[in-house]
Amino acid sequence: MSTLFEDTKTAFTLKTDAELERAYFLFKMIKSEPLVRIGTAITNFALKAHLPVEQLIRASVFDHFCGGVDEKDCLDTIEKMYEHHVHSVLDYSVEGKEDEDHFELALEKTLKNIGFAKEKPSIPFAVFKPTGFGRFKLYEKITAGTALTDAEQKDWSRVVARFDKVCKAAYEKDVPLLIDAEESWMQDAADDLIESMMEKYNIEKAIIFGTLQMYRWDRLEYLKNLHQRAEAKGYKIGMKLVRGAYMEKERERAKEKGYPSPICDDKQATDQNYDAGIDYMLTGLGLSLYAGTHNELSTMKVMELASKKGLAKDNKTIWFGQLYGMSDHITYNLAKEGYNVSKYMPYGAVRDVMPYLIRRAEENTSVAGQTSRELSLLKKERTRRKKQGRL
Repeated sequence: MSTLFEDTKTAFTLKTDAELERAYFLFKMIKSEPLVRIGTAITNFALKAHLPVEQLIRASVFDHFCGGVDEKDCLDTIEKMYEHHVHSVLDYSVEGKEDEDHFELALEKTLKNIGFAKEKPSIPFAVFKPTGFGRFKLYEKITAGTALTDAEQKDWSRVVARFDKVCKAAYEKDVPLLIDAEESWMQDAADDLIESMMEKYNIEKAIIFGTLQMYRWDRLEYLKNLHQRAEAKGYKIGMKLVRGAYMEKERERAKEKGYPSPICDDKQATDQNYDAGIDYMLTGLGLSLYAGTHNELSTMKVMELASKKGLAKDNKTIWFGQLYGMSDHITYNLAKEGYNVSKYMPYGAVRDVMPYLIRRAEENTSVAGQTSRELSLLKKERTRRKKQGRL
């Protein structure tokens, strides 16, 4: 088991020599925190000044971490991955838009992706972010228990309608729908809305999936309480478990506003919390797990627990997921072994996806060992190919 993720030939089977060299260069850059800060500042300046840098971005960081500028742009890569039994989750990754036109566009994109997933076995899930459907401040006010104005209540009604429209479409087309998690100070409003969608559409099986960021120390208790409510009301739970994406922002806000940080004290505590969540998901009844992880030990824990429970590798209540452009050694080797595995495939116009890409770079810089592991595996594959006279 311990050598499963060392097979770099399988891991990088779809990467050309040029793509492998690009990946090695990118992760060497990302490993340097000063370079990430400088690169982020320069990129933001260039885009705001409308300098002609989009082609450069497209040829480097964008093409490594994103599938394309629109759905059709992604399809060739999706089908190539599927030839190696790796599925894709199309993720419209435009962040930070705060107007009704963009909310309607995100709704349209999500409905379109549900349609793609219905038609294509290579796309097993659809996905969206809560703030793709409504303003962050609305979620924040509801989470804080602050009364909405009449205008805000109308806005929130539109958010609820968007949620229900995509959840109903997912239910009718029998396509599981992942709903991402965001910052803690807006998450309760999203969780309550997601729970209401589960109660409505998860009667026979998990169609609507919430997301738990397990770097939050309160998420396991939330999961257990949700499970009790689901059993009492007779609906199923689907959950994506991730470690989390907003750690630095969460800690800074807690310090600034003087409340206890919602984040676990250290990485070890986060790892323990994540694995406890996996354990609960796989030993409970009526629970479907999407394990979003780049951690080898957590991946193996899922595999071992599923095996002990007597579940087949391709049991549809258990999925693994990694981000496109990262942890190919986990994704492709799991797929080779016959497990259900998918890549989150972000897409969108280059300029609009930059906030996502910047967050990816910052996360890789802050997560101890992640970038070093990527580099070591890329270096190993480069060495293997050089021995074959390819590089």
